[in-house]
Amino acid sequence: MLQHGNGTGRGGVSRRRFLTATAGAGAAAAAPALLTGCGTASAKGGTLKFWNFYGPQDSPDPAVNAQSKWYVDMVDKWNATHKTRIELVYLPQPTYLNGFKVPSAFATGDGPDIFMLSPGDFLRYYNGGVLADLTPHLGKGVVEDYGTALDSRRVGNKVYALPMEVEPLAIFYSVDAFEKAHLSEADIPTTWDQLLDVGDKLRTRTRAGLVFETNPGYYQNFTWYPFMWQGGGDVLDKNGDVAFDSKATRQALQLWQDAVKHGIAPRTLPAAGDVISGFKGGNVAMWQQGIWNVSSFKAYAPKFRYGVFKLPLPPGGKYVTGLGGWSFCANAKGRNPEAAAEFCAWALGSDRRDSVDRMVDWCIRAKSDVAPRQSALKRGNAEGGYKSPVMTQFKDEIFPGGRAEPRYPPVVYKAISDAVQGVMLAGRSVDSEASRAAESIAAYTKSYKGASLV
Repeated sequence: MLQHGNGTGRGGVSRRRFLTATAGAGAAAAAPALLTGCGTASAKGGTLKFWNFYGPQDSPDPAVNAQSKWYVDMVDKWNATHKTRIELVYLPQPTYLNGFKVPSAFATGDGPDIFMLSPGDFLRYYNGGVLADLTPHLGKGVVEDYGTALDSRRVGNKVYALPMEVEPLAIFYSVDAFEKAHLSEADIPTTWDQLLDVGDKLRTRTRAGLVFETNPGYYQNFTWYPFMWQGGGDVLDKNGDVAFDSKATRQALQLWQDAVKHGIAPRTLPAAGDVISGFKGGNVAMWQQGIWNVSSFKAYAPKFRYGVFKLPLPPGGKYVTGLGGWSFCANAKGRNPEAAAEFCAWALGSDRRDSVDRMVDWCIRAKSDVAPRQSALKRGNAEGGYKSPVMTQFKDEIFPGGRAEPRYPPVVYKAISDAVQGVMLAGRSVDSEASRAAESIAAYTKSYKGASLV
């Protein structure tokens, strides 16, 4: 019998349900690359607006309600103990993630006082001058407690965003699909060749053997990067020079092209991208996804037998996975930047126990994530949040060795996205797409002015 997990925590909405269409892990790529006209929204004081996409609490979805309640409880506690009040403003998920609403609001000087941000869009907002420095408000030892989780959210020694979660990528698989194909634990792939071979054995007329993200966006790039990193490749080297046109890049592009070309991976997502429905409906055998789906399985398919395994490696490769996750940020040009920054630090960056407990509750109860602060991870582990087989795998096997999602601006993201889409779905030459993307990135970086891209 294959090892499988039924999840832990109190359920959580699949990140794939959030990151649809063209946006992915950040705000829409089509939105303005720079934020201009970012004036003060109004006089300081009054109620601060906190834009987010978790809620409201009237959803038929129990996972949405659990996550929304976490936000409501947090803001209620702040409002009961502070003079400056916070008001939650819920934007529909597609509007927040795929539309022009958020960047356009900042561009007209009417951005939210507090908002959620992914690493993929960090530089858009930092270079636009709208991220408040949170460092003065952080508790003693908090920066050290976060460790490398802050690397993509800081410039120099200043912290501009506080992550609430870390979300590693892995391959999810159906235990029943493996068993029906007469495959065992010994057949779980550890190399790219094995991944394609097993995917070929698992596929049927109605079931995809393996699913990679097909929609262009920050999210697709995020899921593709680890395959490039495993071969020692990168978009930019440590000095910021373009390194995209490399053997590692080409072999990662080739992997995704081969998976689609040979019918192992589909050209469009099963079940319209709904991971749980895709697995339950028997439409997919393996799907590259993240830890957030553990809570989704718990909420929507508690009896479904699934397992996870680390991303397989290319010849001579070294294990790396992608680490995603959202952060709290304060608007430096909002109604009361000091109070907004204080709130972010109070919520996620205080040395008080309730701040740590809040993160624990999010990562092991409202959702299923790795806690970005070591103290929260330790406490969550002690409270049994990582005791299930699948969460233990994520914490002890999949998460270590992971690398944070890069913070490339839209122009760099788009060049990479075009290359992935070109080879994967349009059948274009791997060599020509790698070269074209590298030239586009090089042209952009020559005139780029802003915080470090690496």
